[in-house]
Parts: sequence; C-alpha cells; structure tokens
Amino acid sequence: MKSIKLTGLRRMEMFDVPKPELASDHDVLIKMAAIGICGSDVHYFAEGGIGVQVVQYPYAAGHEGAGVVEAVGAAVTQIKVGDRVAFDPAISCWECDQCLAGRSHTCRRQSFLGCPGQVEGCLAEYLVLPDRNCFPIPDSMTLEEAAIAEPLSIGLHGIALSIPLAGAKIGILGAGPIGLSVLLPAKAMGAGRVYMTDKIDARLDVASRAGADWVGNPDKIDVVQAVAEREPGLLDVVFECSGKQEAMDQGVELLKPGGKLMLIGIPGAHNRVSFDINQLRRKEITVQNVRRQNEQVQNAIDMIANRTIDVSVMITHRFPFERTQEGFDMVTDYQDGVVKAMVLVG
Repeated sequence: MKSIKLTGLRRMEMFDVPKPELASDHDVLIKMAAIGICGSDVHYFAEGGIGVQVVQYPYAAGHEGAGVVEAVGAAVTQIKVGDRVAFDPAISCWECDQCLAGRSHTCRRQSFLGCPGQVEGCLAEYLVLPDRNCFPIPDSMTLEEAAIAEPLSIGLHGIALSIPLAGAKIGILGAGPIGLSVLLPAKAMGAGRVYMTDKIDARLDVASRAGADWVGNPDKIDVVQAVAEREPGLLDVVFECSGKQEAMDQGVELLKPGGKLMLIGIPGAHNRVSFDINQLRRKEITVQNVRRQNEQVQNAIDMIANRTIDVSVMITHRFPFERTQEGFDMVTDYQDGVVKAMVLVG
C-alpha cells in the first residue's frame, strides 16, 4: 500500500509499505477515505516535534480520519465489513488506574496515532485499529464529516470540563478547527454570547458564519477593551485554542473574578508558559488543561448526524492523497484562508 511519511522538516514522500494485517481478534482493517490535517500534525511537519515527542524520520503523521471497514477480527461483533467508520486515535489499555477511573484519555500505556515513538499515523491507504476505537457512522454523514468527529470531540471534552454553559458568556481565542469545535457545540448547548478572536480575518468570517456573536482580530484592535465595553463584568470562561503565550495572557484579562481559563491549544516545541500570578490570584482564576478528549467521539458523531451542528463550515480545502504535502504547506503557512484541509484517499 501507499503511505505518506515525513522525511525531514517540511518534507514528505510517498512510500510503498506492507499493507497492515489483523494481529488480534479485536482488530479492524480500515480502507482510509478522508484524513484531516491537524495543528499537531503541523508541529511535527514544520518543527519536528511537540515538547519531548521528537520525530524519527521517516514517520507517518495523521490521526483525524474516516474510512470503510475491509476486514474484522474473529471477536469483533459490533462492526462489520462495509461499515463506514470514524475512529478515536488514542489506543488505551483499559486496565490501568486511569482507565479504570474513567480517564482513558490519560491512560498510563496509551498509544496515539501519528505520535512519535507510539503508532504510525493514518496518512496511508489502510489502517488497523482495535474495534473499541471504531465508530460506525449513519448514512446521514459523509466520511469527511466523520473525520471531523475527532477534533469536535476535543471541543466537547473542553466544554464538559468548563462550566454549565447555559447563558454563559464565553471567549474563544483562535478560530481554527479546535476553536470552531468549541464554538459549534457551545452555541448548540445554550451558551450566551460568544466572543471569538483570530489573527486571520478569513477565519473570523468562518467563525461569524458558524455562530460567533462577536469576532475580533487582536492585531487590529484592543480585544480586551472591545469585549469589556460589551461585557463590563467580563467573561465566565475563556477557551485558549492557539497555544500562544499572548493569547493565554489575554484570556486571563478577559475573565471575570472566579472565571475559568481552558487551555486547549498546543504550544508546540515550547515546554513552558507563564501567567501573571497577581491577576490569577486576585481574580481567583481557575486554569484547566484539556487533554485530547474523553469518551466524546460518539457524542460528536451524534451531533453531526442529527444536524445539531454543521461541521462542513470548517472544511475549506481538499487535496488528493498524492498532493498531501501541498496541504501541509498550506496549513503551516495559513495560506488562502485555510481552516481545515482534508486529504482524500482513493
């Protein structure tokens, strides 16, 4: 089969590799159809790593995807050949203290697709995963929408960790796929006014179409002042979705006393961030990290399938498999107003 692998900084090549086989009675063989390019993939592509996770070349990235089941192991009962499936890229052990405590996303022995030193990613024609990681999708969903279920599940997990959203005034800093994955369900779940920022105006246009009540570019206006004029008491919760230090600082300024800062964005190669402890302490701000997602994939699928939300607004560009590098270059350089670029296999 064909696989696209990283071979250096901002370099990718197509390889002929053995087609994966079922190694367990609980394995599922998926013929890939749609693969989303994620911000974490871009860190591996452009920087060679995230924190201590350093790419050893050649290596296949990719963890957002969907496809069609081609074979199943003898013990698989809930999935059959021909099913169209989305998948959870985090492979947990289901035996450690974290898994048994309902925290499979922080499993002690977890492997993650496209994560260096763990499991090669889904930028390939075929993929094998445990049946527990596979989620059949209904006819009402496209395979591209199914691939979006992974980032959407992260947004849903962040919302679940924040506060009751009914009527809440929230900020979302970063209008990329993760920011939109917070915005769409937040509005559907009864959030009050949503304030959203980004440095790319084209992304702000998408955010407005997706339901943001106010959008602003921090390179052009004083965002804190603009929001404070509209919300003198400031915001209940802020979702930081860019991984940038200046956005974290801005998030603290935007929060009311007792507010909550949700850290979802990935800082990339930088392992340390800082906060103004004076503001954190005086306003008694809670800082909550969001680690991927926890049991939200099915909820994400249901929201898409039921048309509670429309994730198609995120998909701005599509590339055939052989032009994967073009997609990665576009996302890395924020070209042409890209939000979510999809790689289509076959």
